[in-house]
Amino acid sequence: MPVDIEHQLAVFKRGADELLVESELAAKLKRGKPLRIKEGFDPTRPDLHLGHTVQFNKLRQLQDLGHHIVFLIGDFTGLIGDPTGRNVTRPPLSREEIEANAKTYTDQVFLILDRAKTEVAFNSKWLLPLGSDGMIRLAARYTVARMLERDDFGKRYESGQPIAIHEFLYPLAQGYDSVALEADVELGGTDQKFNLLVGRELQRHYGQEPQCILTLPLLEGLDGVNKMSKSLDNYVGITEPANDMFGKLMSISDPLMWRYYELLSFRPQGDVAKLKRECTEGRNPRDAKVLLAQEIVTRFHSPAAAEHALAEFEARFRGGALPENMPEVTLQTAGRGIPIAQLAKQAGIVESTSEALRLIAQRGLKVDGDVVADKGLVIPAGRTVVVQSGKRKFARVVIR
Repeated sequence: MPVDIEHQLAVFKRGADELLVESELAAKLKRGKPLRIKEGFDPTRPDLHLGHTVQFNKLRQLQDLGHHIVFLIGDFTGLIGDPTGRNVTRPPLSREEIEANAKTYTDQVFLILDRAKTEVAFNSKWLLPLGSDGMIRLAARYTVARMLERDDFGKRYESGQPIAIHEFLYPLAQGYDSVALEADVELGGTDQKFNLLVGRELQRHYGQEPQCILTLPLLEGLDGVNKMSKSLDNYVGITEPANDMFGKLMSISDPLMWRYYELLSFRPQGDVAKLKRECTEGRNPRDAKVLLAQEIVTRFHSPAAAEHALAEFEARFRGGALPENMPEVTLQTAGRGIPIAQLAKQAGIVESTSEALRLIAQRGLKVDGDVVADKGLVIPAGRTVVVQSGKRKFARVVIR
């Protein structure tokens, strides 16, 4: 495999949070052999969103460099439940749920990865045969004190929150995956760093050269604050309709757009820098947002679907004379959302909630171009919407 070390390191590091250890990775690359690069995903939900694709995109970039990608499905670790970021014990999923979700993962991941060049592995293949004897021997290689160095375990222990014994097995099982696969590099989100380091240490115990670690940022959702999550309704699903995907991407704030360019776009960094410079010099940032939305819709649908989504968006918003520079308001909610009448008042497009209710009755209030017909409509936290009163009053509302 031809090797341009500087170019390859640049590809590894683009959009990444941390690379451990760069000198070790450079040494591996100098050997001129494809690296075994793994990333594991527990199939805990049946569908994936753009937040998951930050890692998939990086895997594809490394695949295009000629490296061997192992897409690992944690059908065994999913039964344990990843405790990362949890302040309570995660209930284990059933075998049936794991298998059903795993099928959807393999279908969806090949919207990005090259199916013919990707090894799909299931960690039950080596973790189940370990048996109780093997698991005890594995557990003997790590101490409780080391486990409590992990931030979420430490906080739960100090606050008196229970930690189930099986949760300690999760980092060990994930680390053993690296041993079984003889991984050269493992990718993961920034929240996975502890687990990835366990993999390095276990490889040393088993006489292997320790893997390098590449951590990637967690993508913010449409609200620009919280991690993209279906439960917060601030996500863009990779299998949702093209028009919905396009519209959601057009709703993000301008600063968040550049974050999405960094983590989701395949455009050369020089092109993105040029586009950003043009926007600071007077070009409408909306143009850049359209390019981003079209790129992502094309990736998961087709160029024709992206063009159609743009045309639909233009007809819906531009045809309705949506202002280019409307006021933007951020509203806080203590619950899961804000009733539409209160939202309209707090956004400043009506004087009172009673006026908002009258407008709804007269079909004069719109959200994202759609007439509001339900006075009881609640806009959930994590959404960014365009609310319109009559023909002249607009506001872009971010709900946190």
